[in-house]
Amino acid sequence: MRFTNSVASCLIAALWVTPSLITVTQADEITIKIETKESTSPDEAKSSPFSGQRATVDVAILLDTSSSMDGLINQARSQLWNIVQEFMKAKKAGKTPLLRVAVMEYGNSGLPATEDYIRQVVPMTDDLDKVSEGLFALSTNGGDEYCGSVIKESLKRLDWSTEPGGYKAIFIAGNEPFDQGSVDYKAACKNAIQQGVVVNTIHCGNRNAGVRGHWKEGADLAEGKFMNIDQDERVVHIKAPQDKIIIELNAQLNKTYLWYGKAEKRQAYQMNQARQDSNAGGSGGLSSRAKIKSSSIYRNVGRDLVDTFEESQDAVKDLDESKLPESLKSLSPEQRVAEIQRLSKLRTEIKSKLAEASKQRDAFVQAEQKKLAESSGETFGDAFSAAVSEQLQQAGFQQSQ
Repeated sequence: MRFTNSVASCLIAALWVTPSLITVTQADEITIKIETKESTSPDEAKSSPFSGQRATVDVAILLDTSSSMDGLINQARSQLWNIVQEFMKAKKAGKTPLLRVAVMEYGNSGLPATEDYIRQVVPMTDDLDKVSEGLFALSTNGGDEYCGSVIKESLKRLDWSTEPGGYKAIFIAGNEPFDQGSVDYKAACKNAIQQGVVVNTIHCGNRNAGVRGHWKEGADLAEGKFMNIDQDERVVHIKAPQDKIIIELNAQLNKTYLWYGKAEKRQAYQMNQARQDSNAGGSGGLSSRAKIKSSSIYRNVGRDLVDTFEESQDAVKDLDESKLPESLKSLSPEQRVAEIQRLSKLRTEIKSKLAEASKQRDAFVQAEQKKLAESSGETFGDAFSAAVSEQLQQAGFQQSQ
């Protein structure tokens, strides 16, 4: 492989700018594009959307964080990794898509009224650990819920891909009427679909109330799906015999990461990966998270040297030594590549074992679910996954079981 339209200095910059802003194309040639604004630091540099053979998937999650929505937030946290599995199963032209997720909150009285009580929690990013971190940092308060406004702002603020052949969707969840606020929800939804962004609405509460509150109309206007859930339904995670080995393999997998960047960045990446493992474990979803980490949907190109090496072997040959992990600093360039190759092979082996254990666990869980006599209400994750599965197929993706 070789780089085109790049110089050596760009290689170094491309590996330590903000991770979600790195653009890598996976084709016969690898290209890293960096666009910097005047007077911005490299960490604030912004790149154009991904351009390559792997289709893009951009999803914005807009959550009502008013005082009545604690149950919704808990469902989103505990079901994140189950939701991501829908994208893990998707293929276009035989390749897993490049998934980016953004999170915005609205309706929280602790946010500025001048901004319609809206906040961008996580920008559009491929760093799924950052998404999990953002969800676990949310709190509820207040409020005034303006759906039209948050949809409009998500279209304006987020770095949506312009690539053809992908999937772009908004999932907005809440319980108050959809037509509140000064921004016309009809115009916002029409504008979304004109930009190729589907709007799915999830009403927390009675379906008829959601219809009367214009949640269905909002989805219809943007060619999305209208759903209703019980935000207070407890998410049940079934324990399986395979959980122990999955947790052990996950710990082994973490040891294969070689985080790259300034010392504080490397430490932050490592600590956040471990923290999100802990968050998932606390809500019963560590096995689901580990399954995602065994797949190509969980990627840290530009942050981790092993993932970056797998995208482009050339990209790790000329590195800024001060930004290398400590384990590589004393090695020669050739020895560094050899160590990265060793960890890449080890990671592949661990991922294979994780995938097999996860497959066995899925079979066990499905069998146990059939034994459950009680029917539970639909949750955020249930609604999200059902819509994604259907819409990915409509967008030309094939989905494996």
